[in-house]
Amino acid sequence: MKKKGSEKKRHVVAWLNKAEWDQVRDYLYSMDSSLQRFALERISAWRARCANSFPVAVDCTADLVRCQVRDRSGQLTGDDLILMYGTALVRFVNLITERQQGRTARPLRRLAGNLNIPEWVVDLRHEITHRTLPSLKWCRKGCKVVLEWLQQEFWSRQLGGAPDERWDLQSDGEDEEADVKRQEDELVARQKEVDAYRNARELLISYEKDQYQAFDDGSPEDKEKSLWQAPLADMSWLLGEIKQFALESSELLIDVLLEDGFLVPTMEQLETLGCATSDSASPTEPRVPQTVLRFWLPLLKMLNSPSFIHLFLEKLFVELKLLSKEPNGHRCFYISAWISEVLLCNNNKFEYHFETKLQKKARTKDRIFINRIQLRWQQLLSACLDAPCISTPHLIQLVLDDMEHPPPQETREKLFQLCSIYTQTERSEASTPLQQKQQQPIYTVRMLLDQMQHSRQDARPLHSSPMDSERSEERKWADVQAERALALRGSPWQVCADNVTWKNYALGKVPGQSDDPSCLMVDNYSIMTVFDQPVELESSATRSSIPGASAPARPAEGLLWSNSELNKLKCGLKLF
Repeated sequence: MKKKGSEKKRHVVAWLNKAEWDQVRDYLYSMDSSLQRFALERISAWRARCANSFPVAVDCTADLVRCQVRDRSGQLTGDDLILMYGTALVRFVNLITERQQGRTARPLRRLAGNLNIPEWVVDLRHEITHRTLPSLKWCRKGCKVVLEWLQQEFWSRQLGGAPDERWDLQSDGEDEEADVKRQEDELVARQKEVDAYRNARELLISYEKDQYQAFDDGSPEDKEKSLWQAPLADMSWLLGEIKQFALESSELLIDVLLEDGFLVPTMEQLETLGCATSDSASPTEPRVPQTVLRFWLPLLKMLNSPSFIHLFLEKLFVELKLLSKEPNGHRCFYISAWISEVLLCNNNKFEYHFETKLQKKARTKDRIFINRIQLRWQQLLSACLDAPCISTPHLIQLVLDDMEHPPPQETREKLFQLCSIYTQTERSEASTPLQQKQQQPIYTVRMLLDQMQHSRQDARPLHSSPMDSERSEERKWADVQAERALALRGSPWQVCADNVTWKNYALGKVPGQSDDPSCLMVDNYSIMTVFDQPVELESSATRSSIPGASAPARPAEGLLWSNSELNKLKCGLKLF
């Protein structure tokens, strides 16, 4: 564990609990060889559990204590003990100072001095490694001093649960070096992005300069023509450089293209090209001006690929979504216009299949790409609704028209209604036929009042006074009542002209109706087979069952109920 401020970082350890840790520490520094052997066996078990993350201080302590146990046993000779002590001391100096080394090698004496390790211990390590072996006396003395240093700097710091700040799996020096390395990597990556961004701008500015030069050098009649002719050799070389840059970082290139002054021209650029501003164009159905489109057409045709088109549309919709929060009419117009151009390029209408080669060449001359691309339609619809603006209905219509399997008409209407809610606008009257308006379901009282108002306006003459309109409505109502009475002649149903509060009656009941089902019996009826029933009679019978409803006249021998059907109806009403 390592403490930083008031927080504690925990990691998996090999020992069972704090009591086992304290027991091993006490047994290691006891003078009893049996207890020391027991502690060494526990450390071997710990090392087997966590071999890759075992504390180096515990490992070095076990090596030195093992040397003392073997020395007291008397089983080894002097040379063997020197080699064993020497190996343990060399491992101690190397392992302890290794974590303090940086990228550049530093002297071990300086590193050992920072850790309060005696300098003569480092010299003893050099003699064992590079020179003649020291005597057994110096090896025993070095082992004793190193064990005291480990007890003071490592084991004593664990008493009372106080974590050691120096003997963690990763030292403070390593943390600092990792932070420095991370910061350096971030600086390098940021510098690369800045250089790539500057390179992209320089390439696009060079492209604009060449296009403006070609536009200025031509005659007034050939200025527009010069923008879409085949590029010159210098331009071809520049387009090749831009294409190579797009292969490496296409996202950055598209981000730069969508900045002001490139695909979104400034007012000065529009004046230079001699094309009208976006204010004079239709904001609901935006299109890129032909001169601006031909200005960027060589570059966009060269970058044309399915992956580029997908990424281009995605970036355009993301930019349009940002503009919905910070409205900018000029920029929003051109972003929507470029989306329209891409969707129109992918349009493959049925009438295009019968056009001649000359017609196809004239139509595809100003298109970014010709071959149809399989776009992600669901994502495009979601992106359109996520970026509501004045041109959103037009963009949604383009997406729906280009879909291979478009949704049903009812789903389209609901989608446009949702779009009108997002954009806080209403659809034009011409876009929704009257028959479709009447067939739309009514959800609120407001919608019912609007539909009634529309029906009254449609039934009202173009030029009439208020008195004339009231009289005409009275005549129409009288005619309707007469038609209903004539249609119900000879039927047990009658038109109710009284002012009845129908909300007080349940569905299926009329004023004065008895609870006895026999009141529904008719005096005269006839039985007709199913094959003899005309289709018109079924619908008319259904309409005539509604009080006050209009129904056409039918013959006396109409479709009535049989006795078995009436008996079933009686039983059902009794149960009800």
